[in-house]
Amino acid sequence: MTSKDIRQQFLNYFHSKEHKIVESSSLIPINDPTLLFTNAGMVQFKSVFLGEEKRDYKRATTCQKCMRAGGKHSDLENVGHTARHHTFFEMLGNFSFGDYFKREAIQFAWELLVHIFKLPSERLWVSVYEDDDEAERLWIENSGITSDRIVRLGAKDNFWQMGDTGPCGPCSEIIIDQGDFVGCKKNDCKVGCDCDRFLELWNLVFMQFNRDLSGNLTALPKPSIDTGMGLERICSVLQGKFNNYDTDLFSPIMSSLESISGIKYNTYSDTDISFRVIADHMRSSVFLLSDGVMPSNEGRGYVLRRIIRRASRHAKLLGLDSVVLYKLTDAVIEIMGENYPEIVLERERTQKILKHEEERFTKTLEQGMRLLDDLISKLQQDGQSVIPGEEIFKLYDTFGFPPDLARDMALDKKMSIDEQGFNNAMEGQRERARASWIGEEIGLPSYYKELVSEIGETIFTGYNLFEDISTVRAILKDGKRVDSISEGEEAELFLDKSPFYGESGGQVGDKGTISVIGNLKTINQADVINCTKKAGLLSHKIIVRKGFFKVFDNVICKINTNNRYSTQRNHTATHLLHRALKLTLGEHVKQAGSLVSPDRLRFDFTHFYQLEDTEIQAIEEIVNERILENIKVETEQKPLNEALKEGVTALFDEKYGDTVRVVKVSDFSAELCGGTHCKATGDIGLFTIISEGSVASGIRRIEALTGKRAFEYLRNSKDELKKVSEILKTDNPLNRLEKLLTEIREKDRIIEQINQSKAVDLWQEALKNSKSINGATIVSFKVQDIEQKDLRILADKIKEKSPSSLIFLASIKDNQASLLCMVSKDLTKKLSAGKILSEIAKMAGGKGGGKDEMAQGGTKDIDRLDEAMNNVFDLCKELLTKS
Repeated sequence: MTSKDIRQQFLNYFHSKEHKIVESSSLIPINDPTLLFTNAGMVQFKSVFLGEEKRDYKRATTCQKCMRAGGKHSDLENVGHTARHHTFFEMLGNFSFGDYFKREAIQFAWELLVHIFKLPSERLWVSVYEDDDEAERLWIENSGITSDRIVRLGAKDNFWQMGDTGPCGPCSEIIIDQGDFVGCKKNDCKVGCDCDRFLELWNLVFMQFNRDLSGNLTALPKPSIDTGMGLERICSVLQGKFNNYDTDLFSPIMSSLESISGIKYNTYSDTDISFRVIADHMRSSVFLLSDGVMPSNEGRGYVLRRIIRRASRHAKLLGLDSVVLYKLTDAVIEIMGENYPEIVLERERTQKILKHEEERFTKTLEQGMRLLDDLISKLQQDGQSVIPGEEIFKLYDTFGFPPDLARDMALDKKMSIDEQGFNNAMEGQRERARASWIGEEIGLPSYYKELVSEIGETIFTGYNLFEDISTVRAILKDGKRVDSISEGEEAELFLDKSPFYGESGGQVGDKGTISVIGNLKTINQADVINCTKKAGLLSHKIIVRKGFFKVFDNVICKINTNNRYSTQRNHTATHLLHRALKLTLGEHVKQAGSLVSPDRLRFDFTHFYQLEDTEIQAIEEIVNERILENIKVETEQKPLNEALKEGVTALFDEKYGDTVRVVKVSDFSAELCGGTHCKATGDIGLFTIISEGSVASGIRRIEALTGKRAFEYLRNSKDELKKVSEILKTDNPLNRLEKLLTEIREKDRIIEQINQSKAVDLWQEALKNSKSINGATIVSFKVQDIEQKDLRILADKIKEKSPSSLIFLASIKDNQASLLCMVSKDLTKKLSAGKILSEIAKMAGGKGGGKDEMAQGGTKDIDRLDEAMNNVFDLCKELLTKS
């Protein structure tokens, strides 16, 4: 049975049991800061289990793409060394949201495994939580399994929770006995043994509780079911394999890697590990990249970078020194593309990023090797034979330098690594990474959720209205509900409906005023200084300027129209910019963040290189052409699946409902967007880019202006150019500046020649200030107004005339001194330039250092310089006369 058949039969079976087949969610959990990646099938249903969200179905089934790398649930270091560990995997699952519970979950699981998948019932075992008598009874009643094949285990094995917080409950695992010829082969091998004989297939979680930050358990609104069965595991069992990597989920990748490397898989233990690492990590990389994650030095991007670099390292262990990972993308798509069309759509972009990242890793690997060589040399000079673990970790963390390569290099130099120190540093990094995610604010404060359940969601009327009449439904001050607020107070106001846009999707919130409607006139007024979205509510942050506000007041809401119009111009321009970037740079461009405010727009996007001036000009031209065409901007509501099939652009880190809002500019641009926009592109007026630069590896940022602000920017630039022309007294300032710069460069060259000549001419005077100690020439010489680089020229000239020498030079300029020490190679066994300069600089109130043959430093305390330099001779005499 193929993996495709197994996946489909699972979904079809539960569909026949009135379960809705729900598509896999992104690997990036939406609105869940507790998780780095989606690591289980239930993640997309977490809010449903908690009773915070209702859907039009109570039963669901999925095949969910999952990641376990980074954070609490990480299998990264084990991948390649075992038959079962993966960073990326698919989780088959069925879910009940307060509908059926233990009995039906057990019946479904047994029927599917025994009657559909035809697994021999006599080889199946079950584990239950140690206190769950009900589960054991239901297994006996509904499966025919006998009590001697039901094992009770503790919370470590049979109490499931997604993270430190969230839904959890006792669970029951279905296990298959693969035979006494598998695993440890010990006579006392039994369920719970770490070997592969008793293989866990399917975990049925009886979701009953929610665990909070304090570890307290509270009952969920209704008992629910969450089950998970790894597709890779059930495939290996049904395909008669004892290693997940031998199934058809991996065979195309293995075959492709065999062709590229010329090495056969399942031949040698060491190369097999590399094959498995590369195959697993390629799946992870392809799926993470298709979901919009970019390699970086923090968070999810850091995990992706580690995965790519680990795969690249193992490719090099196979003798593949060239960039190869991107060539394996097609093999992943061959087996997975039909079920996950997003990886097909992102093929070109994925290949470009993989190639770029592996090329970059090759360079950093070379840099890391040089740094490790320098570190080893320094330690050996100090008589040390152990490399501190912290130093190896720094190389690993900064350059992705593989610890096993560091061990090999250390061994070659007859040194070892402080393994415990390295492990401690690694654990510290894991804790920091975990804290950066789990330690973040966990969702919204509960009072917002309680409030929305009581007063209902705020209706947004601001797409068509800039002014509306509403009713005050609630007031929050410092997180507590109050009945009224008075002049001068700040609070959050919640209305039944509002024209104020709540900050989201990169667009800032509206500002404006809210006034109480009196009998004859408006008597109470507040300034709205921001508007944000809170669990379906619009929170209007206000300052009461006049009078007071109380719950159930009828109010007039007026947004700042100038700000709104400016914001709309920038938002519509952002959509045009996004499309223009794709047309100019390529389809690999993806939005990576944005800010839309009245003042400007900021747009982050995936790209690897700095934009050329010609590219920026082309982008501006495309956007301004669309503005001149004054194309109507249309919006419509439609089902999410329909919109995606039409090719509408969606953002990977946004959460969309079943029905979405599409913002369309003719056939030029179509995006899912809940923001406010112009009626036509001509409303934008003018578009100009004011900056472009890098914000992270592979992420570029454009800042731009529209409308009046763009006009003001261009007018100011014109005025500045006019002033420059007046100062230069020319109508052609560019030519004049080029001529002036050429003259300045020529004068700088002449000055540098004079300084170098001056430095060279001083060598004779310097040698007059030398002493001969034990056959070595020691020079200590001070000069005026010579640059540091020219001191080096002088020192080279002195050494040329006196080959066995130590030269200590100082140059006073601008009330501070530059120091340089140079030692000929024959004297470095007794004299170290770095140590001598460091000591003399310290005497002169400065600092410095370097290597044995050359060192540099400086001091601002020039009054102590002469006395310090006099000590050069005594210090050298002491070192040279040592036995």
